Amino acid sequence: MKKKLALMTVLLFGLSVAMMSCVTTQVKPTDKNFVAPKVELNSIQIEYWEGFWHYGKAPVEKGNAPKFGGSSPVTLDFVFEITNPNSFPVQLQSSQFFLFFEDYDLRVVNDNNSQWIPAGKTNTKVLHVTLTATTTWAKFLLAGKELAAKRGDDPWKKVEGWWLALPDMSFPIDLKDGAFVFEAGGIVKAVPINIRYP
Repeated sequence: MKKKLALMTVLLFGLSVAMMSCVTTQVKPTDKNFVAPKVELNSIQIEYWEGFWHYGKAPVEKGNAPKFGGSSPVTLDFVFEITNPNSFPVQLQSSQFFLFFEDYDLRVVNDNNSQWIPAGKTNTKVLHVTLTATTTWAKFLLAGKELAAKRGDDPWKKVEGWWLALPDMSFPIDLKDGAFVFEAGGIVKAVPINIRYP
């Protein structure tokens, strides 16, 4: 009986050591086994919207009036799903893309808030972008002047059309020339971003 008890104790101890070694053994990232995570744009959602309005330079009660007057803001949430296919965690270090409405370059979006994505899991990453009608109009004049002349687009009419159509997302929004940068074990991989929505 004592021999059986001693044998069982040794077997249980050996089994627990073997199981612990399996649990603590983690695959280390290398250039060969590090697969770039999958980045998908799940949706673009309106976080804040006031419709469309604009006023020219006007006297203000306190502070200084904006140079080109005031206008309605809109905040858009870009909701990304990031899947880590690796058997080790990876860190999203940064993300960047250029935002276009109907081929008009509006702004660059940068985010350096890192997050860890566990092995074999999917995380959600939300990037918040705030635009105003006035700054969009100014960018339209600077970067989109040639395209507007070619198409015959009136800047204010175009901006107003976008603002009023945003709740339905009824025009193409592009994320171009971007990248999401990931790191694992000192190895860095960049996933290019070129997406049209919807």
